[in-house]
Amino acid sequence: MKRGVCFAFFVGDCLAGVLTAVATTVVVRLVVTPGVDMVAAMMVGMVAGTLVHLLLSLVLGPLLGMFETMVPGMYIGMYGGMFFGMRDSMQEVTLGTALWVAVVLGVAVVVGVHLWNVQLRAGGRREEVAA
Repeated sequence: MKRGVCFAFFVGDCLAGVLTAVATTVVVRLVVTPGVDMVAAMMVGMVAGTLVHLLLSLVLGPLLGMFETMVPGMYIGMYGGMFFGMRDSMQEVTLGTALWVAVVLGVAVVVGVHLWNVQLRAGGRREEVAA
């Protein structure tokens, strides 16, 4: 596959990660308010983020590839939802700040999973060459 096509898929994956994180932030913000018990907020955030991820993956999966959207999306939805729920229960954060954190989280998770995949593939090639 050509580099330009691979890069386009990577950018698409990053955009899907950002969309998942931003949607999770907005949903958690609607459900969790300051003063809610932190554990309950984390559980609600996890459920909300997981549902957002599943809905978005049904739409984006056929366009971007299921593995590339499902794995980072699940991390963003579940763990991001827990983080956002905890954050929103502890203090009042402006929506703009919350959205910037979501954008950074979405890109960081996608890049991290992509780098992990590259390392796994490289490790397999080294073992084949050595054998």
